Amino acid sequence: MPIIKDENSEREDYLLQDDKKTKFGATFIIIALFILVVAVIISGLYFKWF
Repeated sequence: MPIIKDENSEREDYLLQDDKKTKFGATFIIIALFILVVAVIISGLYFKWF
């Protein structure tokens, strides 16, 4: 089963489409996770947990 649907593919069993909504959503989630990781590291340093 392919993960990303190509524009020319006629298959119906895929997880993600190759369009703007999917790219925006994936980018947003990756950036949000990165910000959360950085916030945890900064708070750990601030409260001297590390």
